[in-house]
Amino acid sequence: MPTFEEITAFITDKPLATGVITLLSLAGLVLAYLVLRVAWRALAWLVARYVAARPIEDVLTVVAASIATGVSAQGMWRFSGDVLGLDGPLRLLLFAFIEVAIITSAVRARRNMRENFSAGIDGIAVWALTCLTAVLSSMDARSLPEAVFRLAAPLVAAWLWERGMAIERHRIRGTGRINWRLTPERLLVRLGVAEVSDRTASEVDAHRRLTRVALAAKRAKALREGGASDRKVRAALAKLDKAMDQAVEHTGLAVDTARQEALLAQIAALYNTSALIDADPRVPWEPRADHHPVPARPALPPALAELVDEEDEDEVLDTTPQVVDTAQRAALMRAAREFWDRQIAKGIVPRTVDIAQEIGLSLATAREYRSLWKLEPRAHALIEALYQQHGIVDTGAFPAIADDGRVLTKS
Repeated sequence: MPTFEEITAFITDKPLATGVITLLSLAGLVLAYLVLRVAWRALAWLVARYVAARPIEDVLTVVAASIATGVSAQGMWRFSGDVLGLDGPLRLLLFAFIEVAIITSAVRARRNMRENFSAGIDGIAVWALTCLTAVLSSMDARSLPEAVFRLAAPLVAAWLWERGMAIERHRIRGTGRINWRLTPERLLVRLGVAEVSDRTASEVDAHRRLTRVALAAKRAKALREGGASDRKVRAALAKLDKAMDQAVEHTGLAVDTARQEALLAQIAALYNTSALIDADPRVPWEPRADHHPVPARPALPPALAELVDEEDEDEVLDTTPQVVDTAQRAALMRAAREFWDRQIAKGIVPRTVDIAQEIGLSLATAREYRSLWKLEPRAHALIEALYQQHGIVDTGAFPAIADDGRVLTKS
């Protein structure tokens, strides 16, 4: 590198060359700035177009798969030079033909997924070519760890691609993967090692012991009713007694009412299996001949129905709604309620016309309020007591009953 004195001497001796070099340097800096700016904008556009719109897991999948593909390509570079004897431009052009084929098949498989909802033959080609490049790369390895690494790298890339395709398949089709009939969970359940439900160990053990008691009881009953030999009956009863002893000891059957009911339910079901032959199952939506619709609520006795339905039959009500604002309507309702409570406290159920005249309501509004309030406990108890004790039917103005039983009419 020239020293400062040499640079100064060069500038002094050759000013014209120095100026040309300075201009070319400035032009180079400007050109480098423009190139970097264009590259930065292009990179920002690519990120905004292809990276920002994707989930972070898809971006990481592409990055990891690219790294694994690069490792595989490096192995093919060495294979093409050491095994095939390729060198120079020919080696540069031909070493990564399998990786290019893998990328092409992956792109086609993704397009098939979007158009036909299936990767098709291109998806199979991705795995086949991946296994091929993995084997070829590992054949030129110098040690066993290197061979394992070169085998694993392409397979990792293919696995990441497969997971990305599965996520996109679920996103497009709205369905998940198939449910395999042969899974570790199903095998463990089949072997009796695992449980299907979320019961605890104590609940499972109690259920099995109660089932043993029920099955032993059924067998003993069948042998006794079938006329079996005394030896077989005694053996069955001994087995039943042993199962019962274990159930009482380990399940708390003697004090647990829920398990007692469960045992009786199992025994009842086992004892009456022959009744299934005569069962008459019906389609749930098939109406029966004796079917009667269930009423919305229980029907009232005739006397109470007469009291509830009675509504001042001698009054001709004006059904024209009363037009008032919200505040005035609330005030009228509060006044009517206060009048109602005062009369009920006196032992009187006001008539519709009484409420309308006292408060200034329309007959329709007064009747609506009275139909709701007369079903409340105090008013209903008053109606029922007067009818049951004195036979007095609801006239809208009940008399009160004094402590000595005298009927006090409304003044």
